[in-house]
Amino acid sequence: MQDRHLYEYAVIRVVPRVEREEFVNVGVIVFCKRQKFVKMLFEVNEAKLLMLHNDIDNEQLRLNLESFERIAHGAKNGGPIAKLEPDERFRWLTAVRSSVIQTSRPHPGFCLALQDTANQLFNDLVK
Repeated sequence: MQDRHLYEYAVIRVVPRVEREEFVNVGVIVFCKRQKFVKMLFEVNEAKLLMLHNDIDNEQLRLNLESFERIAHGAKNGGPIAKLEPDERFRWLTAVRSSVIQTSRPHPGFCLALQDTANQLFNDLVK
């Protein structure tokens, strides 16, 4: 019997106008401490964002999300935060912030396959 993995996930949100607190889900971050697993998936639906704010800089938004992704995955070109341990990177990415890119509070769960769970969460919460 396979072991189930305790994991945490957070939803990545774009909040075009922070003062209005309206958002669009654009991605997920999944983390498992025991497996040292961090996976970020994102996709920007520009049509949804335009409904909330027609003056968002989509190119800058994509660059910022790609930076989040490099940090999550511990990429060599991700800067000093990407060099931290997986749990520290996850905590940094999911810290409460009042900026255009925010995350939900982390939620726990159990799964058998972390990558499959990341894909399922992405499909359920973003697509």
